[in-house]
Amino acid sequence: MLMRHLLLVFLLLHGAAAAAGNQPAGKPAAAKPRAAKWKTLSGNAPLVIARGGYSGIFPESSQFAYQFALATSLKETVLLCDLQLTKDGAGICRSDLKLDNSTTISTAFPKRGTTYSVNGQSVHGWFSVDFTSDELLGNVTTIQNIFSRPSIFDGNLPLSMVQEISRFHPSQFWLNVQYDMFYKEHKLDPAKFILTASENVVFDYISSPEIGFLKSLNGKLGKAKTKLIFRFLAADAVEPSTNQTYSLILKNLATIKSFASGILVPKSYVWPANKDKYLEPSTTLVTDAHNLGLEVYAFNFANDQPASYNYSFDPTAEYLQFIDNPNFSVDGVFTDFPSTASAAIACLAHNKDNAAAQKKRPLIITRNGASGVFAGCTDLAYQQAVKDGADIIDCSVQMSKDGVAFCLDSADLMGDTTAMDSFMSRSALVPEIQKNNGIFSFDLTWSEIESLKPVLANPLSSANLVRNPAAKNMGKLMTLATFLDFAKNSTVSGILINIEHAPYLASKKGLDIVTAVSSALINASYDKQITQKVLIQSDDTSVLSMFKNNSSYKRVFKVEETISDSPKPAVDEIKQFADAVNIAKTSLIASSNSFLTSFTPVTDKMHAANLSVYVSGLRNEFVSIPFDCFSDPMVEIATYAAGLAVDGIVTEFPATARAYFRSPCSDVEANLPFSILPVEPGSLLKEAQPELLPPTQAPAPALDAADIVDPPLPPVVKVSETAPGAAPESSPTHPSGQPANAANAALLLLMMVLSFIYLSYQ
Repeated sequence: MLMRHLLLVFLLLHGAAAAAGNQPAGKPAAAKPRAAKWKTLSGNAPLVIARGGYSGIFPESSQFAYQFALATSLKETVLLCDLQLTKDGAGICRSDLKLDNSTTISTAFPKRGTTYSVNGQSVHGWFSVDFTSDELLGNVTTIQNIFSRPSIFDGNLPLSMVQEISRFHPSQFWLNVQYDMFYKEHKLDPAKFILTASENVVFDYISSPEIGFLKSLNGKLGKAKTKLIFRFLAADAVEPSTNQTYSLILKNLATIKSFASGILVPKSYVWPANKDKYLEPSTTLVTDAHNLGLEVYAFNFANDQPASYNYSFDPTAEYLQFIDNPNFSVDGVFTDFPSTASAAIACLAHNKDNAAAQKKRPLIITRNGASGVFAGCTDLAYQQAVKDGADIIDCSVQMSKDGVAFCLDSADLMGDTTAMDSFMSRSALVPEIQKNNGIFSFDLTWSEIESLKPVLANPLSSANLVRNPAAKNMGKLMTLATFLDFAKNSTVSGILINIEHAPYLASKKGLDIVTAVSSALINASYDKQITQKVLIQSDDTSVLSMFKNNSSYKRVFKVEETISDSPKPAVDEIKQFADAVNIAKTSLIASSNSFLTSFTPVTDKMHAANLSVYVSGLRNEFVSIPFDCFSDPMVEIATYAAGLAVDGIVTEFPATARAYFRSPCSDVEANLPFSILPVEPGSLLKEAQPELLPPTQAPAPALDAADIVDPPLPPVVKVSETAPGAAPESSPTHPSGQPANAANAALLLLMMVLSFIYLSYQ
């Protein structure tokens, strides 16, 4: 009862949020986007088929999973039940024949595991054929069978019976029968079960990978408009009733038309990927099947199981590949995350040439360009960012030993370049910069840095997730001057220049990064630029103070640490130096064990002081996204953009943010049948018993006013050329006007020439 109450609370919250997205009373409803004809067989929008309900969050085929799928997805969403038969002939919904993979059955009945032959393979486990329905329903509960998904609901949700699904009032119901021959070997008949159950339950679709089973149902379902769908398994697997491989059956689609209305195939049958996880050209399967009058459904879609690097970890990009390409659309997708598939269909398809849906929306600000696709701060990363629709492209400025300002995320070259291969002997420990040894840009000349290859960062490689490995070392680093020239001639609305370590560079390395940046902006006429914004960002208030006299620049204070609050004294201090703040997402929404728990007051307090708020740390990789956001980067963007009304989204994947803001679903005032809603933190958990909640994490500290203001920048020292890490630009000047080292070099060369001439005549 308690868990049902939890779901009811969530559904009410969801409904209220959806209603809030509609137009206020008395205001005309927004015009609905013109429907484009789909390239499905019927011309209608493709279906979303929820595999076991919302199995990306709840244990699959549990009551919550089914109800949650209907509450968060398109109203036409189809509920899928994988049929398993009990010893007494009842039907339960489980995707795996072995119940011990997704239930507590091995704990409830530890001695009743057994071994059976399944399609010629010996399989050990706990099987439904050995238990009555009363035993299962009274003693066994569901658990999440994919370890990267939340386990908080494990052991609390009972199994679902087939007949119960109709009580949720789905638009359509799909029954998949995977093991007909296995059940017949155990004196159970799935066809007989279906015929009996169909007297009370409407089966809109019945699928199976066994041809004999589908043929046995032909003509026996009376007037029911049930569509029979033949399911293809792996190409080299054998179909048990014909002993043919599925690849061989695929070559003769016309024979399927005689007993089925369509086919259900692994998504790789439509868009194959090579061994390196890059897409190959699409097959002609969908077109061939449609020409025969067969519908095509694809399965294996899940937000947290990346299929190809082509999608940049954006699950909506994958759905669009199947439903919104110029040549075809599948007729439906099987998914563990039906809300994301719904968004792709209702919000994103047919929107590629659409202007931004919202007149006022947060800025899309890059982090090192499109660094989720190419190595950060390279020409390719910036070109991709412009192509992907970024508003502001950024350059974190670093300095070379000889005073060249260039763009790179860190002064330590070890992470973003191949410096370790060539300059490991130049590594050093600089406590003012970081705790670990590094190879620092200010210890290498620009020509040395230019000789390095960039390295595409993989910040979540510990989770076995890497970005676009084919482009690992592609692109070239850009000087600040080159970056500014590129930006001026691009379509972006502005630039962000990030300045760090100015005191250390001035006092220890004789490098004036502030003057270097200021001079570069003046040389590029950005001090007079009115068509593009200039954002100067730093975590050092003394740096921001150096730009206060240029009113055309907007100053951004970067809050490095995670905070839980921003008291007025701290905000007032920031206000003296900055017009905006760049804050990590963890400072704006508190979380615990990958669940959002509450909005912090930080955004409201910054806005009250008329400070713009830019949120950073948003990535596409599902492991970086809270469970509440359904492993969907667009839902996380919506939570900060629509839920908190931030002024800028700082992202390594600007294409995803641009796709969201281009969608009509990003307009919370639009009256649409489906929207990408922001998350209500804590809505999934707030009514749960304490023992069900994840452990509470210690709150982050509040922003301290005493830590805001930095001392004035130190003077730029003169560093001797012979000193370690010397800066040549600081060398004394020869009377000729040339640097002394240059004059000395010329004198040395002259002496060598004279010596050569002298020796030649000896």
